[in-house]
Parts: sequence; C-alpha cells; structure tokens
Amino acid sequence: MSETGFCPELSDDVREVRDWVHDFARSVVRPAGAEWDEREETPWPVIQEAAKIGLYSLDFFAQQWFEPSGLGLTVAFEELFWGDAGIGLSIVGTGLAAAALSAGGTPEQMGEWLPQMFGTPDDVRLGAFCASEPDAGSDVGAIRTRAVPSGDDWIINGVKTWATNGGIADVHVVVASVDPSLGTRGQASFVIPPGTPGLAMGRKFSKHGIRASHTAEVILDNVRVPGSCLLGGREKLDARLARVRSGERAGEQAAMRTFETTRPSVAAMAVGIARAGYEYARDYAREREQFGRRIGENQAIAFLLADMATRVDIARLMTWRAAWMARNNRAFGQAEGSMCKLVAGEAAVWVTEQAIQILGGAGYTRDHPVERFHRDAKIFTIFEGTSEIQRLIIGRAVTGLPVR
Repeated sequence: MSETGFCPELSDDVREVRDWVHDFARSVVRPAGAEWDEREETPWPVIQEAAKIGLYSLDFFAQQWFEPSGLGLTVAFEELFWGDAGIGLSIVGTGLAAAALSAGGTPEQMGEWLPQMFGTPDDVRLGAFCASEPDAGSDVGAIRTRAVPSGDDWIINGVKTWATNGGIADVHVVVASVDPSLGTRGQASFVIPPGTPGLAMGRKFSKHGIRASHTAEVILDNVRVPGSCLLGGREKLDARLARVRSGERAGEQAAMRTFETTRPSVAAMAVGIARAGYEYARDYAREREQFGRRIGENQAIAFLLADMATRVDIARLMTWRAAWMARNNRAFGQAEGSMCKLVAGEAAVWVTEQAIQILGGAGYTRDHPVERFHRDAKIFTIFEGTSEIQRLIIGRAVTGLPVR
C-alpha cells in the first residue's frame, strides 16, 4: 500500500484475514442463512461460533480497524456478507455502536464500555446505536429525544427506531438533543449501561430482508444516567455549545460523524451481497442448459454477467479507496465515503435482481438463494443514509453549493 496514493493490493495479513473469514462464511454462515431468514430471529448460535473463533470480539474489530491499509474491515465484511447478510449484520451490528463510542468517547469511556459491548465467547454481549426516530430518519436535525441535566446526571426521554440490536443489546449508544434551539449542533451521544431503568424495547420490526438481524424501537422513559455516560464529557460539550452560540464552527454532528466513519464498511457489506448474487448466477449459467446448450453461451446472458462482474468490481474499488482514505486521514473532498456507499448499495440491488432474471422462474423461488440476496440488498439503498441523501452530500461536495 503506497504512502502517497491508493493502491489496490492486499497485504499478506489482509489476505489471511480474508481467507479466514471466507472459510467461516462458507462453512458456518451460508448454510444457516435460509433457516434464520425464515425464523426472523437473532442467530445466537452463529454469533457464539463467531465469538469462539475470535471473529466476534473487540480484539478482532480493533485490529482490523487499525490495520495500516484501512482494508481489514472492508475485506472481512465483504466475505461475511457474501455468506449471508442477515447473519452478517447480526455479527457486525455491534460495530456501529462501537464506532459511535470510539468517535466521541474519552479513552476512559472506551476502556469501560467497548468490552461490555462484545462480552466473551462464554458470555456474548451486543451493542446498539440509536439515532433514527419515527420523525427523524435521514433528517437527524429533527431528533426529539431530549437529554436534560439533573445535578451530575442526565435524564433522557424519547423514542428511537430502526435500531439494530435495539432493546436486546447490553449497551446502547443514544443520540439526544441537549439544546433543541441549536438543531444538529445541539446534540450529544450517551451510553446507556446494561439494566438501566426506563429503557425498554418497543416494536420489533418484521422486515423485507436482513431478517436474521434484530431491528426494533427503543423507548427511553426518564432514563437516568451518570455524567460519565456523556460521550466526551460535560466540559467538552459545554465548550462546543459555547462555540456554536457564539457563531463559531463546532465540528461534525454526533450521528453524522458515526455514519461517515462507517460508510466504507457498509459499502463493503453491499459488495459482498452483490458478489454472492453474481457468482451464483454465473455458476448457474455455466451448468443450466436450454435449447441444447448452456445458457451462459448466449450473448444475452454472457453480456449481463459481464455487466454484473464489472459493477461488483467498481463498487469494491471505490469502497477500498474510501476505506484507505479514512485510515490515512485523507479528507473526503469529493464525498468519497458517500460515493462508495451509493455505488455499492445500488450495485447490490441491480446485480441481485439480474441474478433472479438469469435463473428465471427458479430464481423467484426460495429453492435458490438469489431471491433472499435481492431482499437483503434493498436495505443498502436506505439505511445509514438513503441513496438520495448520498447524492445530496455528493452534490454539495462537487458543486460547493448548498444543494437542498
């Protein structure tokens, strides 16, 4: 990996991780995909298997996060989601909460709460990041959850929605408004420790795809947390709010900072799904015969597979570039994080749809996994910033104008 520019060459260490995760995805995750999709339940046995081998662990996430090229997590996530997206998200969903904590927390807070998000192989734990609300999805400025100081504590009230691991997690990271008059600039993030009174799971959602991943509302009813649970601490928050009130810049908003950090990783998940759909359709076209020859010999099929392979590679290369830039502290001057998420998410939807088309009627049934791949892919044009929001961010970056 060049120090002066991006080079798409994996180190031996990253290749080793890729092959290790692929073997787990092939032998454990993929065979379980259809069952847990049908059950629409958290696949605890698979998460525990991942914990036993060290794949679901703080050490693994930290090692890959700090891997010098920046490609460690993206490569691992592609392989895992190649296996199955629902199970994959159940394994990596804690990472979003961990990223939020790492982005805004003090060293002491990270040391205390990160281990509790993962637990141990004998006592698996989960983390959840709670930003979206019923009236505040893409519009994080509309967040109504309120955190009010009470002596040295904070009291939090509100409803969060679309939270991965919401309500079943041991540690929740919640974005709340501390000064509604300041919009997104008046928000902060809080850790809600395990067993805190007032936090409860609301509605669990039945979803179109990624069904093995738990998604639910989180209800916060007079949740009281100590001041030590405010990410970054009170002094830092007060200084930031003072700068905002005086008209100075105050840095990125809490939820947006988390999403920007994780976009290359989310894009890698979409690449994994797209690749799974492409490879399944390719192998089917090599074997399936119609009118006396394999369907892959027909230009209509071969050209479609060529476009599918090309889109997968484009999405992967854009994802690797953004991951490398993030790791090497290169600013996303052209919104490269949003670019990779946009391209990968839309590639996953298109490629898996074409996989169904190549299989024909068989692809529309659950006898083959491509219909599940397609259902799973759709969320990647919606969560962690819709395709429309990504285009808005990119449009602002390339024009320098306040596009609305």
